[in-house]
Amino acid sequence: MNVAINRTALRSGLPSRPDGEGSVQVQLDPSVSLGSAKVFAVYGKGGIGKSTTSSNLSVAFAKLGKRVLQIGCDPKHDSTFTLTKRLAPTVIDVLESVNFHAEELRLEDFVHEGYAGVMCVEAGGPPAGTGCGGYVVGQTVKLLKEHHLLEDTDVVIFDVLGDVVCGGFASPLQHANRALIVAANDFDSIFAMNRIVAAIQAKSKNYDVRLGGVIVNRSAATDQIDRFNEVVGLKTLAHFPDLDVIRRSRLKKSTLFEMEASPELEKVQNEYLRLAANLWAGAEPLEGRSMKDRDIFDLLGFD
Repeated sequence: MNVAINRTALRSGLPSRPDGEGSVQVQLDPSVSLGSAKVFAVYGKGGIGKSTTSSNLSVAFAKLGKRVLQIGCDPKHDSTFTLTKRLAPTVIDVLESVNFHAEELRLEDFVHEGYAGVMCVEAGGPPAGTGCGGYVVGQTVKLLKEHHLLEDTDVVIFDVLGDVVCGGFASPLQHANRALIVAANDFDSIFAMNRIVAAIQAKSKNYDVRLGGVIVNRSAATDQIDRFNEVVGLKTLAHFPDLDVIRRSRLKKSTLFEMEASPELEKVQNEYLRLAANLWAGAEPLEGRSMKDRDIFDLLGFD
């Protein structure tokens, strides 16, 4: 037990307790599981294209005949924007509308069908500075379980907020089989990826989640990521260049599978289909080893 914490508790008049006790993200309720579905949690630096990647990967799984559920875990609630063509109300929104009486909700209140039949949920987030993202994820999974949606699902994709690796936003790792990291071939993305690797290492001690690999996005080259992967024990699963058609798809509220055909676009679509097929076949678990911050600077040539 942390002595400093106990002394602080005594001075403040609060009851002493172990660090983390009472925190909603520390332990997963063993009765709330995602069943037989293959579960992927997508992480990466903020703005790197996780939602675009997640949505197109969801469609690729659907094109392979899988029943797919995508869960957005960002207060912006725009993860499923290109799938549903709108900003769907969040689980927190609909719970608030019934004064948090979850039994009054219907499945259609918070689950929305998107392109290619992908089922879409936006978990949302607590008001700024007042709560934990882990609670939001937990409530979302609990609702899906109570409404039996997970019984008819083959693939679940969690699209998780930015590079935040606190316990709350690491909570999807408690449900996932594989964690996928979206990164560009630059220092900031790789620095964020290293912290995510550390978070996955921590969760893998108590849960089944393992690293699945890296999805390189918005990058012509992969040399920096290749160097990092070699040191920490990761591998690249897919590579998507920085193409204008990808940017335009977001503006048009469309997945890449809905855009006007072109040889360039076909290559990207095929890369998503290949990625989905490989993940379905079983992504090899990787034993990634996070680096010290200074070591990343040294590795990538910064003084």
